[in-house]
Amino acid sequence: VQLQASGGGMVQPGGSLRLSCAVVSGSISNIGSMGWFRQAPGNERELIAQIHWIGGGTYYVPSLKGRFTISRDKAKNILYLQMKNLKPEDTALYYCAAKDPRTDWERRTANDFRSWGQGTQVTVSS
Repeated sequence: VQLQASGGGMVQPGGSLRLSCAVVSGSISNIGSMGWFRQAPGNERELIAQIHWIGGGTYYVPSLKGRFTISRDKAKNILYLQMKNLKPEDTALYYCAAKDPRTDWERRTANDFRSWGQGTQVTVSS
């Protein structure tokens, strides 16, 4: 599948942003779950949230649970990441990704996700 991310930008600390990731081509049947990753300069790309496309079950990295919410609109084939109370340390390039249905839910490294959107930059600064 082909993914297209949008919604990044610059925001002040304490602000909110919503990222979107549209499935622009390919079959939804090729998606088991989707996730949002982020990568700050000098750091590895890390999964921050994951959602099961059909069932809607979610996973969050514990440090972000409560501030970030992952959701999807199955009718529009769009994945979202609502981010609130943003902090300067949330500054990073954010990527959406899709995992094959045959890949286990518990597998959460970047290598476990087959399809990627382009990154969208989020900068939190006063």
